[in-house]
Formats: sequence, structure tokens, C-alpha cells
Amino acid sequence: MDHVDCIVAGAGVIGLAIAREMARRGMDTLILEAENAIGTGTSSRNSEVIHAGIYYPAGSLKARLCVPGREKLYRYCQERAVPHARCGKLIVATDAEQEPVLASILANASACGAGDLTPLTAAEARRLEPKLRCTAALLSPATGIIDSHALMLALRGDAEEHGAALSLNTRIVSGRIDRGRIEGGRIVLDTIDGTSGERFEIATTRFVNAAGLGATALAGSLDGFDPQFVPDLRYAKGNYFSIAGRAPFSRLVYPVPEPGGLGVHLTLDLDGVARFGPDVEWTDKLDYRVDPTRGERFYDEIRKYWPDLADGSLQPAYSGIRPKLSGPGEANADFVIQDAAVHGVEGLVNLFGIESPGLTSSLAIADHVAQRLAPKAS
Repeated sequence: MDHVDCIVAGAGVIGLAIAREMARRGMDTLILEAENAIGTGTSSRNSEVIHAGIYYPAGSLKARLCVPGREKLYRYCQERAVPHARCGKLIVATDAEQEPVLASILANASACGAGDLTPLTAAEARRLEPKLRCTAALLSPATGIIDSHALMLALRGDAEEHGAALSLNTRIVSGRIDRGRIEGGRIVLDTIDGTSGERFEIATTRFVNAAGLGATALAGSLDGFDPQFVPDLRYAKGNYFSIAGRAPFSRLVYPVPEPGGLGVHLTLDLDGVARFGPDVEWTDKLDYRVDPTRGERFYDEIRKYWPDLADGSLQPAYSGIRPKLSGPGEANADFVIQDAAVHGVEGLVNLFGIESPGLTSSLAIADHVAQRLAPKAS
């Protein structure tokens, strides 16, 4: 039976970042990906925003990993020439009743270590963005945008330069845990090569479940793993719409948050094209088709901060699905990163509910996981 020091399940941005870090720390690392390319799921179907770390509860994993994660990510982008821009963001109140929410966001950001927000009057905000309508705003200079595909290619390249290997079209069917807590136990994975149909086993003493939307199913397939540690996963689909031509704004524009997400916000790609979304569509299947009629409900929300949006100008762009651990009407759940201190299985780390700000936090998450599984590189 083949054996490696570490197996990472999932070649999205989180899995690739973790594999890179494990390889850098001297671990013989294998990345298993069920699809025929890296980053085909949540990692490539998001707003491509580098978040500042503003909204998350102080002390939560999201807060603790986002702020250092963003600075690690900006440095990495500069070092590896990954296309990005620290363009900034405006969080806007569109009526007086929303203005107290801005004050609470400002206080929370400070508690999370993201206290570089600047309160703006409506006039000050319009001087920055003349097309904007609001009654007050917060300016976040640390927010940016990134080419997520280029980031994942860079992470893959780094991982492979340090000896990691990537196996695409490789689905983990099941696994078993030998000797549970016992030091020296191992995890044996039963996998299928989707190209040849060959079935084979591979063993490891370190297994990272970074399978994103499939993480709970994968954890549940491990024989010997206590099912009480497998949370319920809910799919929150987010649809995006775009407009032709260059955007009317040079910064991102976010309304105050809404239940389940951050509202229909305006983001930019690196070519200056505006994208609007995501909305929140609860679903029980992986269906990435965008219903064009959903765009109709975007108009009223967008016109609250951009009244000049023309009728018929929104076109379906793409959708993504967030792996959420909280459902409709529930408070947003934190990241769940389980290690032996939680579930008792040496060498196993499960990552559940890694939604936003997962991309921003990816390098910090990688450090967090590697500290639990591998010694520091000398």
C-alpha cells in the first residue's frame, strides 16, 4: 500500500494553500481532487474580494484569521505577481435608519483589529464616488480584489516546487481510521481514478479534509470517525449579475449587511467591470445555472445606492454556492477547523463551513492547520 506523510482532500484555494504550507514544512504531500482541474467549486465562484475583516464576531476564527490572512495574501500577491488591487470599499447607509448600523460595524471592526475604517458624510462619499447615493458611509482602504485563478495557480506551483503532488480526477470513496487516538495510527483512503476507473488504497498519518462543499460527506465516509463531529451542511447559492462596459465606480460598494449575507453589493473585476451580488438562494443541490428572472429583484436594491442603473442592463454572470453551517434565519456560523483536540483522531483535520472570508484567510488557515500537523520548517 502506498503511503505519504500528508494527504489533502480538495484542490480549491484552501486545500492548495494548506498543501503548500505542509510541503514547505518538509511533509511528503499529496493533493487529491475529484474534478479534472483545480478550484472548480467555491474557490472560483465568488466575488474575488480580499476582505478587510470588518463584520465577523470578535474572537471568532473568521475574525482571527481574516485580518492576518489579508496581509499575508497581499504580500504573497506582490511576491508572486498575482494580479490584485487594493481598491478600497465603501459600506453605505441609504437612509437614516441604517446609519446606526454603520456605527456598530465601525465598533466591531475595531474589536477585530480592522480599525482602519473612516466614517464619511454623504458629501464626502460622493466626492470619492460621484455616482453614489447614500446618507453616510464607511471607507475601508484595506479591501481589495484578486484574480482567484491566478492565486490558485501560484499556490499549486509553490506546493509542487516543494515536492507536493496533485492527483486530479481522483475521488475518495471511503476511509478508515486505524487505532483512533493511538499514536502511530493511520488513515487509509479508498480512492478511484476517474480516468482509468482503477481503485486503490493509500495510507497517511496526516489527513486534511478541505473538500469544501463535500467536506461533511467525506468526513461521514470515514469508518471509525464519530458522526457527532460531522455538522449539517447547508447550500446557500449566490447569483451574480453584471453590466456591459466599465463600472461607474472605482471602489467596491456594499450596502449594510442583511441576514445570510452582505446584501447585493457592487464588486469590480481587475478589468474594471462591475458585478452585482450575491443574493441568497437556499438550495439542496449543486446547480450553478443562473435564473435570469432573479435579476429583476436586484434593481431596487442596487438603485438605493446607484439610482442611475438603467432598466434591462443587468445580465446573468455566474453563481456560487456557499458551504454554510447555519440556515435561514440563523446567525452566521463560524469556520469549523477540527483537530484531535476536538474529535480525538490524531493526524486528522476537518475544515467545515469555509465560506467568506475563506479566500482572504487562506494563507492564515494554512498556517493554523500546519501548526497542528507539522513542525515548523528550519
